[in-house]
Amino acid sequence: RFWQAMTEVKREVFGQMPRAEGGGVVEKFVLKSDSVKVEILSLGCIIAALETKGRDGEFSDVVLGFDTLEGYMREHPYFGATVGRVANRIAKGRFTVDGKEYQLFLNNGPNSLHGGARGFDKVLWSPQVLPNGVCFFRLSPDGEEGYPGDLKVWVTYTLSGGELAINYRAQTSKTTPINLTNHAYFNLAGQGSQDIYNHEISIEADSYLPVDETKIPTGEVAAVQGTSFDLRQPVELGKHLQKFHLDGFDHNFCLQQAQARRLVARARHPPSGRAMEVHTTQPGIQFYTGNNLDGSLRGKGAVAYPKHSAFCLETQNWPDAVNKPHFPSALLRPGEEYNHTTWLVFNAA
Repeated sequence: RFWQAMTEVKREVFGQMPRAEGGGVVEKFVLKSDSVKVEILSLGCIIAALETKGRDGEFSDVVLGFDTLEGYMREHPYFGATVGRVANRIAKGRFTVDGKEYQLFLNNGPNSLHGGARGFDKVLWSPQVLPNGVCFFRLSPDGEEGYPGDLKVWVTYTLSGGELAINYRAQTSKTTPINLTNHAYFNLAGQGSQDIYNHEISIEADSYLPVDETKIPTGEVAAVQGTSFDLRQPVELGKHLQKFHLDGFDHNFCLQQAQARRLVARARHPPSGRAMEVHTTQPGIQFYTGNNLDGSLRGKGAVAYPKHSAFCLETQNWPDAVNKPHFPSALLRPGEEYNHTTWLVFNAA
């Protein structure tokens, strides 16, 4: 019979929140299998490190982030974080639910991004250690960041062999938009590598959402066929960006509507042999190529993170869905449960 080595789970203190941020101890949870080691913080459920084996059997950390809590307390582009209550953009930070209009904080030009001024990425969560992982809980109170309803949220990370599962669950006391994702920035060559041009990327999507100049979907659902957005066969990223004269990707790809787990994206780094598959139950995936990184942020080992030095594959609902009735519904109602899982599968060949 197949014997799967157990996952080890350790917890340690990572740092102390500043008093201005409410104080509190930030813990780090280390999940370790024979092929993957992942470190997750109780601040923002942040994936602070993720080490995976290459073809040579050597471990390398493949996510961007910081060595200390201070790094995460400063302004940064959501490295490794769980973002919510609504990931991605809401046009003009406005939406109407049950005839009532809500106005959110505008933190991305004219729009609200990733939950507002102090989203789920910037708060402490309550952890509970599991045999093979950790479950984080928080109550987002009614009116937090302008959103309606007391929202109970559970984010659970479990590691089994080369597979990291992230499950999101939520319940609300009032109808609210919700869209939870993880915002890890990956570079399969190892974090701190200069670019991702030699990565091969494929995304199982027949359509994508064109956006306006503020990155809000226009409402059109466009076919990828014959465009630079056709990533159904693997493309080498650098060559692909050059061929189509692209500055990079920051777009939602529309996945087949199904409640079941399905393989939706793959990234491969041929030189090291490292590969990552993304499986999910979500209806969309935002592919982002780190276009806004500019080398000004220094991460782990004091390495600068320049433009295109990482990619994100954020499984999610479609952006601005709360204002687009023909998009998959963004609303969670009392008595219902929001429940989505994403699996990241790491291997080397």
